[in-house]
Amino acid sequence: MPLTDIGDTTAIREDAFAKINLALHVTGQRSDGYHLLEMLVTFARHGDTLDFALSETDAFSVSGRFGDALDDGGTNLVVKARDALRAAIQQAGGDAPAVRIHLQKNLPIASGIGGGSADAAATLRGLMRLWQVSLPQQTIDAVALGLGADVPMCLHSRPLIARGIGEDIENVDHMPVFAMVLANPLRGVSTPEVFRKLDNKRNPPLPAEHPSSWMEALGGMRNDLEPAARALLPEIAAVSSMLADEGAMFVRMSGSGATCFGIFATAGDAEKAARRLQDTRPDWYFQATETLAGGTHAGNR
Repeated sequence: MPLTDIGDTTAIREDAFAKINLALHVTGQRSDGYHLLEMLVTFARHGDTLDFALSETDAFSVSGRFGDALDDGGTNLVVKARDALRAAIQQAGGDAPAVRIHLQKNLPIASGIGGGSADAAATLRGLMRLWQVSLPQQTIDAVALGLGADVPMCLHSRPLIARGIGEDIENVDHMPVFAMVLANPLRGVSTPEVFRKLDNKRNPPLPAEHPSSWMEALGGMRNDLEPAARALLPEIAAVSSMLADEGAMFVRMSGSGATCFGIFATAGDAEKAARRLQDTRPDWYFQATETLAGGTHAGNR
């Protein structure tokens, strides 16, 4: 997290890594409508970046490939995270002065890889460093969960298993690095509609034991949302087939879509595949990346 510049001021930078659901099992539904999930999650080294600097007044700006598609007003999760954290700090008797935040939006919007949630989590991390404050972990966790079910996972930004609605987190310190291509047809799919189309909302959980072979283990897991998402957006099947045709050893949709990932034997293979795929469909999104190894996260890489 190097220092960078916003205008004439020195700022703190935080990475908002893409969240990859290697597996997503829907195991039930609560009385309030929230679905119970078990997710095997890792994070890619590719993502958005946020810069933070003290300012006379609060300001928020956006740039990057997907910046024009993003709301930069009060409904943005970055702004909501800033305001929620400030309220928690002030309630605890601390000071949270005005801040200028700039988001470089490199991830597609609403694409199943946690872009908005990752941005919110990076905002919490960055502002706590900029404001030089510490809060009880219970308070930080409550702020994160209040912003969205994926934000606690993104606050960790390390390989993990998440259960419940996403708040029950267990680190997976033995996960290897995966060379990967992220692929998205740049068409949205509605997460609520995907859940509504589920045929079965009470599926088996993730395996309890730690795998000796990760590729074999992934093959025995599922994304229970993928069939419904494919029915809503046929391009998901098309992009998955393109990844497989380029030599991916394993292909699956992440989250509720429409981003799919392909795992490749080497980073070089992934980079070559991403270039060929982008040449074939320049109007779609393809990104070669590597995931974080178990035991590393946004603040330790």
